[in-house]
Amino acid sequence: MEKHIDYEKIEKSARLGRNIRKVLVYALLTFWAVIVLFPFYWMILTSVKSYGSYNAEHVPTFYTLAPTMENYLDAFTAVPLARYLGNTVLFAVITTAIMVVVITLAAFAFARLKFRGRNLLFTLFLSLMMIPNELVIITNFVTVTNMDLRNTFTGLILPSVTSVFYIYLLKENFEQVPDELYRAAKVDGTSDLKYLCRVLIPICKPTLITIVILKIIECWNSYVWPRLITDDPNYYLVSNGIQEIRENGFGRENIPAMMAAVVVISLPLIILFLLFRKKIMEGVSRGGTKG
Repeated sequence: MEKHIDYEKIEKSARLGRNIRKVLVYALLTFWAVIVLFPFYWMILTSVKSYGSYNAEHVPTFYTLAPTMENYLDAFTAVPLARYLGNTVLFAVITTAIMVVVITLAAFAFARLKFRGRNLLFTLFLSLMMIPNELVIITNFVTVTNMDLRNTFTGLILPSVTSVFYIYLLKENFEQVPDELYRAAKVDGTSDLKYLCRVLIPICKPTLITIVILKIIECWNSYVWPRLITDDPNYYLVSNGIQEIRENGFGRENIPAMMAAVVVISLPLIILFLLFRKKIMEGVSRGGTKG
């Protein structure tokens, strides 16, 4: 006697299982998103509370009925926040521009040029990544001090104009471009520099954009080196300007005004990420060749 199989019932059961898994996944993602975004919400909420209402709260509230923008006005009047932002933009743009040129030329040399000891040199180059940052900072500090570059933008910028990791990342992308393109370009009489600018850079543009964005974020968040090499407020960046804001601007008790300053400082990075998030994912996930 043949056993009847109810395929419709099996399909309904499988569909129910998929729906349950989907609901659980979205519930978990929603819960995680709330955890991740809550500090940003709390920062913005605190920044629109008045000094009096914030200190009058014995139990913190998750909303305010009387938001104020006075703290944002204080952020630009009580301390030179605009100057800190300008210094940071200048530092990030110049450092990133110089670094892109340096790492692009270095990655091309390691990926395409043939010279004796290339692999050994690159291995030694990668070994620099194992040196603790503290040792590098000490060496850089002594060098910059001996060159009399303290409290200058040159002293701020010089130690950050290269990156072993970014050279490695870009080299791997360059090597994924077929060798036939390079040989064909050399047959046509194309120079190495022209091949780099007209072939490799357009193909590897997503990775370059990702590196530029990550470097800008790195410069914007830089704290230890700027704090070490500058003690003149005229050269402060936003990261170490926050301490100046806390100590000399608003005082240790004016948390709402400090939060307003942090919101202003964080906003450019948030906008940058939202504008280029697809490029960042594309540069990280895909290889150097176009499909």
